Amino acid sequence: MPKKKQQKQRKKLPKSRNWVVTTSADRPIKDIAKDLEDAGFSVGNVNDEIQSITGAAGHESVKKLRKVSGVVDVSPDTAIDIGPPDSPKTW
Repeated sequence: MPKKKQQKQRKKLPKSRNWVVTTSADRPIKDIAKDLEDAGFSVGNVNDEIQSITGAAGHESVKKLRKVSGVVDVSPDTAIDIGPPDSPKTW
């Protein structure tokens, strides 16, 4: 297949997307959040109770985020819609 056709078929990744960062309790979560910001992550919420941080970053930053000390996982954030109350469909 010619290169031009291959390039057209490739899906363009968004410049930035939302991520959920799961952290360990080995370091204070506020310190991890600061290191994530230094690595290119725009922190949205710091959820100390469940050891997670949400925010946005470009796909090119994810490898750096995963290397931050205290980070256990970096996963794409996905929307969940359970529907309105009394709806026959829930998932």
